[in-house]
Amino acid sequence: MDRTAINPLRGIAMKVLSIALFISMQSMVKLAGPDIATGEVTFFRSFFALVPIMGWLAFRGQLAGSFKTANPMGHFYRGFVGVSSMGLGFYGVVHLPLPEAVAIGYAMPLFAVIAGAVLLGEDVRRYRWGAVIAGFVGVVIILWPRMTLFESGALGANELAGVMAVLFSAALAAVAMVHVRQLVRTERTPTIVLYFSLSSAIFSLGTLPFGWAWPTWQQATLLICAGFVGGIGQILLTESYRYAEVSTIAPFEYTSIIWATIFGYYLFGDLPGGTLLFGAAIVIGAGIFILFRETRRQIDTGRKDRTLTP
Repeated sequence: MDRTAINPLRGIAMKVLSIALFISMQSMVKLAGPDIATGEVTFFRSFFALVPIMGWLAFRGQLAGSFKTANPMGHFYRGFVGVSSMGLGFYGVVHLPLPEAVAIGYAMPLFAVIAGAVLLGEDVRRYRWGAVIAGFVGVVIILWPRMTLFESGALGANELAGVMAVLFSAALAAVAMVHVRQLVRTERTPTIVLYFSLSSAIFSLGTLPFGWAWPTWQQATLLICAGFVGGIGQILLTESYRYAEVSTIAPFEYTSIIWATIFGYYLFGDLPGGTLLFGAAIVIGAGIFILFRETRRQIDTGRKDRTLTP
């Protein structure tokens, strides 16, 4: 990081605003309704996100250079896993209350620890394993009301599928992060951002034969806006790391539960219950502890590894 560019307050503001934009994007997807195929939603999100992203890169004079890559297959794998995670996440958002979908998604850092240990052979010690176990206990607490409904037969198939979709989305997002951690060794951030949106649009377009519906003008407007907003959110998220360290910015990811509660209440009448908030607090605490331990490990080994960036 360019030390002259450090401005923690600006970095935090960009991070929080990016989270607000991502939650508003999810709200637009939810408003578009369940009759729009998940692959179709993912295409709109990815394709129209390219407009602000390419405009941002052109403004910075980086557009042409961003297409140059030394690892095209790495972008292919990252794109395939990432778009799968995105699609599952959108399915969950449509079929679950917004605060609940966001809270379940907090399992991603827990899966990331497991993915790092299994796929990269990272040394994960007992403190972080303990945090992972505690975090999954929090996930179970969040899901407990749903599990009770499932046992009684009151939980619909779509809601159950939504729960599973968000969990699998979090797991795949963790695997995608592992791919990003490998890509940043040879690739620049603008290249990673650009190729992810490009590959996501191409992969999701491949679902065209599987149930795409012609959207109404209201649905099309919502999906196009979701793409634009998602692209702007990605830009702000990327830029936030130019102004502050990851350890400073990353905990503000959890402001998403605040935004999800606000959007969920005013748009859908959803309010998080006490069980959800209690479970989310445990998962958030575990995630922050994992970040703290990782940061300490970086300091103890005497290197600041940029691959820590989510």
